[in-house]
Amino acid sequence: MSQTVNAVVVKEKNAPAVVEQIVIPDPGPGEVVVDVLTCGVCQTDQHFQQGEVGDNFPYLLGHEATARVSEIGEGVTNVKVGDKVILNWRAVCGECRACAKGDLKYCFNTHNAAQPMTLTDGTELEAALGIGAFAEKTLVHSGQCTVIDDVDDSANAAVGLLGCGVMAGIGAAINTGEVKRGESVAVIGAGGVGTAAIAGAKLAGATTIIAVDLDPRKLEKAEELGATHTVNSKETDAVEAIRELTGGFGADLVIDAVGIPATYKQAFYARDLAGRVVLVGVPDASLTLELPLQDLFSRGGSLKSSWYGDCLPSRDFPMLVDLYQQGRLDLDAFVTERITLDKVQEGFDTMNRGEVLRSVVEIQA
Repeated sequence: MSQTVNAVVVKEKNAPAVVEQIVIPDPGPGEVVVDVLTCGVCQTDQHFQQGEVGDNFPYLLGHEATARVSEIGEGVTNVKVGDKVILNWRAVCGECRACAKGDLKYCFNTHNAAQPMTLTDGTELEAALGIGAFAEKTLVHSGQCTVIDDVDDSANAAVGLLGCGVMAGIGAAINTGEVKRGESVAVIGAGGVGTAAIAGAKLAGATTIIAVDLDPRKLEKAEELGATHTVNSKETDAVEAIRELTGGFGADLVIDAVGIPATYKQAFYARDLAGRVVLVGVPDASLTLELPLQDLFSRGGSLKSSWYGDCLPSRDFPMLVDLYQQGRLDLDAFVTERITLDKVQEGFDTMNRGEVLRSVVEIQA
């Protein structure tokens, strides 16, 4: 039978994120109900709150989560009751034109739960990224679950960040940017995603890793996670500084983890000839970019966008968890503070002040 639980909902554009009671239906075919353990406070949830993703209010927020499977629907075979999982928003369909070509990371029809969760008055909720994990329980498609049963409970908050921001950053470097051993990498924006990109560049063997930001606190954390050089772009021209640190040429790869025209132009001009630019910062839908067409032609190289770090959760989550358990990827460093479900709005405020890499909501023991 359906269950009523506490969850964080935003009912209209720019309304506060507040705890409400919601109704979780029994899982249908291919669906599972999970008890949420932890969920990171991600910028994307605030984009939902501000109406920048859509206007399908009310939204059930939260998507960067670890959970434990409590119920499974008909036909579910990839997880069982009791499994600990990381939730993801790329449950590939296996049937669309991208999947048919073998490009599963570009799946155009990723699975979500078919049934809606609702408020107690029956109002249907739109779950953020098909997950809605700022909740005691949530309903997802079984393909949104990657099993991590060998992870100690003390690590739940850290590994759950692979569900979005950390995976986006690491994947931007390794999957989209294809960092090679010995290359130079510059990352513009040293928030959670940018710092994860720095960690990814280090994992891939980059030898010059330049972090660019306006905030000296973020630059200090970037150094802890792998940056070999830092540039405070409030004090120094970022493009000139990156070129100076790379022999006058520019970096092999520049990652824009901010997503505004000014930082993208910095990334474009701070790369070497035939270098690569990766955009992983999520831009506001109202923004436009203007670049001289001659510069696009004459500089060569590649300009890419990285959506979820071009990841396959079934492949990448276990690999990164293994690296974490080996001590080669410090996911714990991304967990700045642990908060309760009723503090999500305060978590957004803390994030906006640049005081955290991630606040993590701890929901279940």
